[in-house]
This record gives sequence, structure tokens and C-alpha cells, in this order.
Amino acid sequence: MKRFIDTLQNIWKIEELRARILLTLGLVLIYRLGSYVVLPGVNSAALNEANASASQDGIIGLINIFAGGAFSRASVFGLGIMPYITASIIIQLLGMAVPYFQKMQREGESGRKKINQYTRFLTIAVTAVQCPGYLATQVYNIPGAVLIDTSWFMIQSTIILVTGTMFVMWLGERITDKGIGNGISLLIMIGIISRLPFAITSEFGSRLQSSGGGLIMFLLEIVFLLFVIIGSIMLVQGTRRIPVQFAKKIVGNKQYGGVRQYIPLKVNAAGVMPIIFAQAIMFIPAAITGFSGSSAGVFTERYGFWYNLTFAILIILFTYFYTAIMVNPNQLADDMKRNGGFIPGVKPGKKTAEFIDQVMSRITLPGSIFLAVVAILPAIAIQLGINSAFADFYGGTSLLILVGVVLDTLQQIETYLLNRHYDGLMKSGRIKGRGANAMQVQQG
Repeated sequence: MKRFIDTLQNIWKIEELRARILLTLGLVLIYRLGSYVVLPGVNSAALNEANASASQDGIIGLINIFAGGAFSRASVFGLGIMPYITASIIIQLLGMAVPYFQKMQREGESGRKKINQYTRFLTIAVTAVQCPGYLATQVYNIPGAVLIDTSWFMIQSTIILVTGTMFVMWLGERITDKGIGNGISLLIMIGIISRLPFAITSEFGSRLQSSGGGLIMFLLEIVFLLFVIIGSIMLVQGTRRIPVQFAKKIVGNKQYGGVRQYIPLKVNAAGVMPIIFAQAIMFIPAAITGFSGSSAGVFTERYGFWYNLTFAILIILFTYFYTAIMVNPNQLADDMKRNGGFIPGVKPGKKTAEFIDQVMSRITLPGSIFLAVVAILPAIAIQLGINSAFADFYGGTSLLILVGVVLDTLQQIETYLLNRHYDGLMKSGRIKGRGANAMQVQQG
């Protein structure tokens, strides 16, 4: 406990870090307050009554988790940051397939600014397209929810929702530039974690009922959740280190090189992107069912067997696909050869690329399977009798985002502490986030 208090005092002593943390907390508070501001012309009482009686277990419930409840409240931040995430994924895919965007990615800082600008414009378009569907499903279908003329309500609400999404995007960018952590990811995490107290309270109440299993069962659930979190941290931080030896060079009286470095190939190099892509595919049957008015099928039951089996297979396939795009063995081999580095026992050039590709294939298989298991754990938890609100924290995108964002933020704080010659956050070892360095140097 004393070490924890000392660490907090050290964090507070660093003026820049203190200012960044306070700014981040202030912007997060603005975001949470905005999520409770209902659209003008909406009867919040009718909306709350409808939400209380409606089930939030389906796709709508999943979207509402990422929006921190703003989606179901018809808030001015109702669509939250998700249109920006959609636009970013589209731009990222275009960067893989369209030469124009590939060229911008190679232009450095100027190219990055152009890509950000295109992402913002695309965010406006995506939000404008999503607004009518959002209003139709969340407001218009509730009797007495709209208090003003429907045509004017659609126009003004679309403008407000687009503005709200752009403001949330601006908050995220300000947190990234002036605060601590990745702003966009942090806002998503805050939205997810805001539902945790309600989920725990709901599960605790259900376990205290006569047929709930009692306090022991609740404690076992908490312990199991801790093990799942530990497994997720191992998935995010797990690496396979490949040694790289650099040849010695003598220039004048100085010796350069002669050190051993490591390429830490991540077990889960794709992060949460395979789950996001797979989830986007699984949304299609639900959307078709909603538009056609037909009865729900097996692929629209979020906790059903066939839904989760298909979901897991898609995650494994997308993990291989996205890893192949993110990790280029030929480029790594060329960079090593250019800098005079080689993997001991492996010839430089083509043989090195084949070796790296073989290692990536071997570590991606267990990584993809574990990622798929984590993704379908909420459905397994539901089958074991856990409340649906609490089960969502047992895995899926929610848990991986929480773990990844927390690790990234703690890594930034630890960097500030170590740069000011304070102790890190951990007594031994270092915190490694998703943005850890590509090379870790060890003197040979």
C-alpha cells in the first residue's frame, strides 16, 4: 500500500503528467455528461420506459455497450465514436488496396494529415447515413417518443447527431495530443466500463435470490473473471522473440554494431481487428432480418450456438488475413540485411523471410484460437447462468479493448515516471502495451 501511495505522489510531482491526467479526466467528464443529454424533441420518459421493458441482449445491446448507454438514451452523442471507427476501418482497407492511399501512407507526416482529413469527411458521411436508421429504430418505433413534427425532427436530429459524433472525435483527438493515452480508445473504454457497476450489482442481486446459488457462486464468478482478464493480458502482451545479431563495424577508433537485438513477433499481431471485422459480417443477417421483417434466424441470435461457431471461424480466418497484412516478412528481412543484421543460423534475404513467415504462421494459430475463445466467452457465460449484462465483460471486444487501453495508458504513465528517474508502476519488469517498440535491445 505504501508503494502505491508513493507512486501516486510521484505521478502528482511531475507537472506535465499531472496536467495531462487532469485534462484527460475533464474531457472524459464532458463526454459522459453529453451522453445523458437527450435529443431535442424526444420524450425521455417514454424512452426510458421502453428501454426498461425491452431486452438489450441482441446486436442493439452490443452497440449500446460501446456507446456507454448513449445509444439507447437517444443522446446527442447517441452514435458516439463508432462512425469514426467505421470510417477509419474503411480508410485502412483502402490503404491496402488503392494505390493513391498507399502513396499517402508512404508520405510520412503530410500523408498522415491527408488521411486524417479524409477520415473526418468520411465520418460525417457515415454518420449522416446511419442517422435515419438510428432514429427509426430507437425513437420513431416508440409511441410518444417524438414530441415535435416528424419531418423537422429528422432533419434537426441528423444535424445534431453528426455534430455530436464530430465533437466526440475532437475530444478523442485532444486527449491523444494533450492528455494521456489514446483518446478514441479511451472514450470507448469509458463507455464500456460505465456499465460495469450496474452489471456487477445486477449479478450480485440475482445470486442472492433463492435459486441464484448464493454469495459463494458470485465469488467464484469474480475469480473466474480475474483469470479471464489475466489470459487476455497474456494474449495482448505475448510475444515470440527472434534474436537478430548485428555485425561489428570499426570506424576510426570507434566500434559500431556487435549487439544482439530481438524482433518481438506478437502472438496476437492483429489486436481486436479480427473481432471487429467478424462482428461487421455477423451484423449483416441481423440487418437483413430487420429490413425484411422476417423471423429471427440462427445467425441473429447473439448467444446462439451457430452464431458463435460461425463467429469463431471468421475470427480465426480474419486473424490470419490481418496478420499477413500487418507483418511483412520480406520487408523485415530486407531491413535487417540493409542494416547488417542477421538471424543466427539463418541465411540473410529470402531464407530469413521464409523463417519469419514460418514462425508467424506457428504463433498465429494458437493466438487466433485463443482470440476466438475470448470472443465467444460471453455466450458460454450465458449458458452457465450468468446475467447477460455481466457476461459481456467475460470476453469479446469489450474485454480486449479494456485490457489493451489500460495497458497502453499505464505504459505512457510509466514512461513519464522512468524519464524523471522515479520507480515504475511495477516492482519488477515493465508494462508493455500494444504500442511497444518493435525492437528491444540487449547488449551482447
